[in-house]
Amino acid sequence: MSVTPDPSEKRRRRVLPAAALLLLLLAVLAAGALSWVQDRYTGPGPLAADTTLVIPRGSGVQAIAGQLAAAGIVRTEWEVLAAARYRESARRLKAGEYAFPAGISLQGALDLLESGRTVVRRLTVPEGLTSDQIVDLLRAEPALAGEVADVPAEGSLLPETYHFSWGDDRGDLLRRMQSAMERTLADLWVARAPDLPLETPQQAVILASIVEKETGVAAERAKVAGVFVNRLRAGMRLQSDPTVIYGLTGGKGALDRLLTRADWQHDSAYNTYVIDGLPPGPIANPGRESLAAALNPEKHGFVYFVADGSGGHAFAETLEQHNRNVAAWRRLRQERGDQGDGPTETAPQK
Repeated sequence: MSVTPDPSEKRRRRVLPAAALLLLLLAVLAAGALSWVQDRYTGPGPLAADTTLVIPRGSGVQAIAGQLAAAGIVRTEWEVLAAARYRESARRLKAGEYAFPAGISLQGALDLLESGRTVVRRLTVPEGLTSDQIVDLLRAEPALAGEVADVPAEGSLLPETYHFSWGDDRGDLLRRMQSAMERTLADLWVARAPDLPLETPQQAVILASIVEKETGVAAERAKVAGVFVNRLRAGMRLQSDPTVIYGLTGGKGALDRLLTRADWQHDSAYNTYVIDGLPPGPIANPGRESLAAALNPEKHGFVYFVADGSGGHAFAETLEQHNRNVAAWRRLRQERGDQGDGPTETAPQK
């Protein structure tokens, strides 16, 4: 006897394969979509070249997403917003200056912003600048923020290379320079030579600042310091031109002319041609090597020195020897066509 198939059974037989096919298709599509999303998240981004970007303080995730898209670091803002929401990192993104390498992924970009690994900048403060000049140097650095209310005391800042990040405060950097000077001076003062004619660390800074301005030759610093130490011990005036210049300019900058005989007689507390001993304060911010030279000067009998034309100096123990060196320097200057009374080396000595 034949059995007539149930129509509903036939429909089930037709629907099940179709449903399975649909599920398979959806699974394939979902896998493809997941792969696409994963690729957009972890795969190389559109950035063609290394780029530095500043994220301002107070920026929200919306603003950051816009910056990343505008800079070409990511393709669209919504990718950043979606990824940040997925990672729950909206509140962990940090302001600052960041270096994004070419091809960085969306994941890598967000990792970088969460890490706070900002660009490290360098500021080199040359030895021998006055505090006014160092403040001007900081004011001219656009990556720093904040105003400098007061110029630090002369000689209180240590010249060297300092690292900072975009947006760091100028006042904070000055305080770091002051702390560096305090530490350096304390260490060198403990290791100073015995029987120096220096009673305080501040006097060491004063002498070091004069040494710093007198010679740009590193190998001469200890020898020049020795000359001034010998003069202090002998009760001789230091007769240093940089002290005269500081008295004339007040540390506001360089003198735009040669010194004259009237300058050497100028009534100033810093003019070591007219005062005895050290001036009342430093004339610049000396570097570590000049501080070390002042506290451990070279032992010798020299009490005079004069430029030798090579960038260095000729040293002498007697005024007669010094006058011969001065005459040689004057002849050299005449041969070169120099004008004016000239620097310390042609000043009256005694």
